[in-house]
Amino acid sequence: MDNINENYKKKFRNILKNHNFLEIGEHNSVIKRIKNIISNQKPNPEKFFVADGIWAQNRILETNTQIDSLIICPDCVYTNEAVAIIEKLAEKTKNLYIVSQKTYEKIAERDKPDGLMSIAKLPMPDIKDFKPREKSVILVLDGIEIPGNIGTMLRACDGAGVDAVFICNRRARLTHPKLIKGSMGAVLTIPMFEFSDVDSCYQFLKNNGYTIFLADTRAKNTYFSQKYPSHTAFVMGNERHGISREWYSYPVEMISIPMLGKCDSLNVGVSATILIYDASMKLHFDKK
Repeated sequence: MDNINENYKKKFRNILKNHNFLEIGEHNSVIKRIKNIISNQKPNPEKFFVADGIWAQNRILETNTQIDSLIICPDCVYTNEAVAIIEKLAEKTKNLYIVSQKTYEKIAERDKPDGLMSIAKLPMPDIKDFKPREKSVILVLDGIEIPGNIGTMLRACDGAGVDAVFICNRRARLTHPKLIKGSMGAVLTIPMFEFSDVDSCYQFLKNNGYTIFLADTRAKNTYFSQKYPSHTAFVMGNERHGISREWYSYPVEMISIPMLGKCDSLNVGVSATILIYDASMKLHFDKK
């Protein structure tokens, strides 16, 4: 801690004296665990993810997300805000670690790290606790395989006030760093529910009164002319192969976004954003 000013030193001492902590190096198992989570190459059944920096830690505090471990690099901490956040985070975990700047830079993904990183657990609520609102929009992700696309759609869902994201035929790990980063914190605010197969997802939507729209470029029904029912669900398909054929065997609607240029379709994240915003705005703001 010699490189921080005396004011920060004093604040750190006051925080650390009230908590048990360990000073660890780059070969410690905690550092290896962080690298494994970031690399996305090891099994992660408990759905832990790595949050790096002040902004990410604030989202964790705001959403009361469960923290497993807190890693601090005193030499990288240079604001009172960071010190205040560390104090709050230290109260939420028993696993507190101090690392050198050299060690921290080996795991940080940002050019100018804020000196605080946490291992947190992705919220995965029970579908039994999901209570749709009177006017409700759900986004179903069927076989989406690019983590960044999922993150983008979660962020859009947060902005549009979507009630939940349902996932079936999952092909991307929900703790993938690109998904976490792309969601801009929405991965912690939008309830996500994973279904073992298409039929179980469909049955839940049907039993709860949802009208299901398949996003399909072949549909004659366009989004801008659609009047949405109070419970609406959109199904978005795989980036290459589209929606699973099984969905078409159910009594569902099809909906399209007209293409006026040379391309035959939009990116799945862009398409989902258009549809959920259109439905949400019409349901919640259209007085007609």
